[in-house]
Amino acid sequence: MARQDIRPVLAERFASNVRRLRASADVSQEELAFRADVHRTQVGLIEAGERLPRLETPVRLAGALGVTTNDLVEGIAWEPFEQLSGGFAISPDVVDADA
Repeated sequence: MARQDIRPVLAERFASNVRRLRASADVSQEELAFRADVHRTQVGLIEAGERLPRLETPVRLAGALGVTTNDLVEGIAWEPFEQLSGGFAISPDVVDADA
């Protein structure tokens, strides 16, 4: 039985978290890219949900935003549902109380 490809859902949730945290920090995509030392196109692709970054990029983004990597993956958790495998659980979007 083939598993559903969860990557688009993961990418959108991660994108939502990055957009929310960047807006809270009041920085542009270009400024975030500069601070994180990543290409601005990559920030745009991440925020559009078109790219799931490798480990180094979220660590850089978190540092540039002054947040933890846990903040970037808020609402994304791995929950085992079978004896030998598991799946991701995506919680509803976080609503920014300051917005």
